[in-house]
Amino acid sequence: MRLSTKGRYGLRAMIELAQHYNDGPMSLQQIAENQNLSPKYLHALLTDLKIAGLVHAIRGSHGGFVLAQDPESIAVGQILPALEGSFSLTDCVEDTSVCERSDDCAARDMWIILSGALNDLMAKYTLADLAARMIPLSRISCSDI
Repeated sequence: MRLSTKGRYGLRAMIELAQHYNDGPMSLQQIAENQNLSPKYLHALLTDLKIAGLVHAIRGSHGGFVLAQDPESIAVGQILPALEGSFSLTDCVEDTSVCERSDDCAARDMWIILSGALNDLMAKYTLADLAARMIPLSRISCSDI
């Protein structure tokens, strides 16, 4: 599984907003320049994040984008699915009807466990953790990996 540019660039934009959380709105152009992203592509990403309730757009000459919540309360597990969709390793994890073997598939149990572990791990990391460039290892145990 690989993240697309949508997930990677959207997360970068969210980290940028978290790093400037108390500075007021950031313009689309400012974020795009700081992150070396296309303003048009960034606008599409921020629109998806706005729809997900993770950012607010503020209009006006001093407007821009701000996080909808404190960075400590936004988990990576909220951001990436808003941009990428489901984080199940296979389609049958969420919908058994996509495969006629779902009920009898020995591998499906493993896909469910691995998908759950990935989602659990993303839920443990907050935007504040990433903005501070800290991966809090105290929140991870060997059983999480």
